[in-house]
Amino acid sequence: MAFTIWLLLGCSISSTQIPTEKKTTNTSATQPNVLMILVDDLKPALGVYGDPIAISPNIDKLAAQGMRFERAYVNQAVCMASRYNLMLGSRSTSSGLYNFGVSLRERYPQALTLPQLFKSAGYHAEAMGKVYHIGHGTIDDTASWSRPHRADKVIEYILPQSTGGTITREEGMFTNASWRDGINNMKRPRGAAWEAPDVLDEAYADGRIATHAVNRLHELKKSGQKFFMAVGFARPHLPFSAPKKYWDAYDPAKFAMPQFINDPKGAPQFAVKRQMEINNFTPVNPKKRIVKDEALTRNLIHGYYASMSYMDAQLGRVIDALKVTGLDKNTIVVLWGDHGYHLGDHGSWTKHSNYEQATHIPLLMVVPGVTEPGSVTKQITETVDIYPTLAELAGISIPKTQQAIDGTSMLPVLQNANKRLRDHAYHVWRNPRYTGLAIRTERYRLVKWLSNKGLEPIIELYDYQQDPLETENVASKMPQLVQKLEATLAKHPQHAALFKPKKNKQRQ
Repeated sequence: MAFTIWLLLGCSISSTQIPTEKKTTNTSATQPNVLMILVDDLKPALGVYGDPIAISPNIDKLAAQGMRFERAYVNQAVCMASRYNLMLGSRSTSSGLYNFGVSLRERYPQALTLPQLFKSAGYHAEAMGKVYHIGHGTIDDTASWSRPHRADKVIEYILPQSTGGTITREEGMFTNASWRDGINNMKRPRGAAWEAPDVLDEAYADGRIATHAVNRLHELKKSGQKFFMAVGFARPHLPFSAPKKYWDAYDPAKFAMPQFINDPKGAPQFAVKRQMEINNFTPVNPKKRIVKDEALTRNLIHGYYASMSYMDAQLGRVIDALKVTGLDKNTIVVLWGDHGYHLGDHGSWTKHSNYEQATHIPLLMVVPGVTEPGSVTKQITETVDIYPTLAELAGISIPKTQQAIDGTSMLPVLQNANKRLRDHAYHVWRNPRYTGLAIRTERYRLVKWLSNKGLEPIIELYDYQQDPLETENVASKMPQLVQKLEATLAKHPQHAALFKPKKNKQRQ
């Protein structure tokens, strides 16, 4: 049956030789196209996921066309690593790619990325916007694409007062300027956490990327090429830069404030992320907790939602173009958020933790002729599952790869929302002293923190049926359950050590 794959993803890596083995099970003219759309920092704060405040009509409409995954999780709640998880089909615990400053070809020079897999089956592969993570010493992977990646800004300002007229800390990070010029990034000024100028949508990158995607869809329709297209949107990543009309769509007084702003009782202090990324923006005071400033908290939450709605409008333009060209009849659509987001819960902001708000993501898939419109599944799903799922949908066999393929094809679930293939998700978060290995079942999350210096492991256990806000670590109260979940965790291969390149190369 003819169908097209439409997917939403994002990150960047380096180039190398494409693996020579090319084996497919479907090379007919009816092979689906792939349109991938990845959204940065998108948590399930969306209308279709039950958020009463969110204005997300285009994502909601997309969900009505296919399947919504209610329990989708990342393998690591950090942008660079999560996008590698997606593109490699490999968890960070298998690849050793946890941190910024390394490109995947330094670890796996012969890796077969998801777009490369489709290229090997005769697809045209291209990307625009934030697909791989470019910045923080990490670069794009040119081997993934048939034509050069169309890059645009992630950190972007229009108003002069937002930057003081000079490059900011985050701009230095995301352009790799700090790696090129050797300047200590902390000596750069901080940029504004938000701005809301009265401008057209294309004044910011997501509007320009949507326009480019629309044009390319029309061109690809004329060419008749089967394609794998990755479209990456930057918002709602900080700074919350979005046109004024999207801010005006919300009444800030209606935003609910964080319900629980403390560390979970009995949890190790390092498990909750404090400050970090958010410190690089004004008017945040790095020495004070944001949640004690209600006005600042409300402005940040407002900015997140305004930025999400701006992105939703751009995504809608791409969806409309797919239909106008008629490509929707042969297109599978996947919407993927690269990780969740803390908006003041536990007094934490942005991502970078093993907790629910950082690891739970939106995932939508529209597969014409396969998915039932408006269907919902509670099957626990991981980012790494997207690689084998798309391969099977396109009839492409996955050859032996240099990297481990950890995912499970969710095709049986797409065909039947009640089908169950696994009972937990596996994810990780690292800090300089500990590696936190975690599993999330329908009811519980167990985190086992392994010391990098051989100290005794530290265990966290949360019961989401009784305690959805993660107010208390109940590991000491439920030793038998801990033992059972630890046994499940132990079935996974020993986690890979952090990969460190031999030398810090110049990033372009």
